Amino acid sequence: MSIARICSRAACHKSAVSTLTYVYADSTCVLGPLATYAEPHCYDLCADHADRLTAPNGWEVIRLAPDPAAAGPSSDDLEALANAVREAARPLPRQEPGTGGPGAPVEIARRRHLRMLQDPGANTSEG
Repeated sequence: MSIARICSRAACHKSAVSTLTYVYADSTCVLGPLATYAEPHCYDLCADHADRLTAPNGWEVIRLAPDPAAAGPSSDDLEALANAVREAARPLPRQEPGTGGPGAPVEIARRRHLRMLQDPGANTSEG
C-alpha cells in the first residue's frame, strides 16, 4: 500500500506533483518533478502551487520540466514484470526420490501455491 503525498502548503490537501528544493549557497529555488522519496528539506507541491511559485527577492527559480518518457513504466520494466509472472507460473519439475541430491526434499503433492514435501531421510515404513 502506498501513501499518496500531498502538497506541503498549509491547508492544501491536493496531491503533490512537484518537489521544491532551496539551494541557499546559490540563492536558487529548484522546482522539478516529484521526487521518488519524501526528503525532510524538500517541499512537495500540487500543480496549482507549483505554477504560482515565486522566489524571494534576489533569488532565481529553475523549473525542471518532467521527462514524459520517465513518467510511465519503461519497456524494460514491463518485460521484467512479464518474465517474473511467467517464472512464477511455471510448474516445478516433479522429482523422483533420490534425484534431487542427498537430503533434498521431494514434492509429493501440490495445491495452487502450496506444496507438500517429503523428507527423503524420514522413515515412512511402520514396523
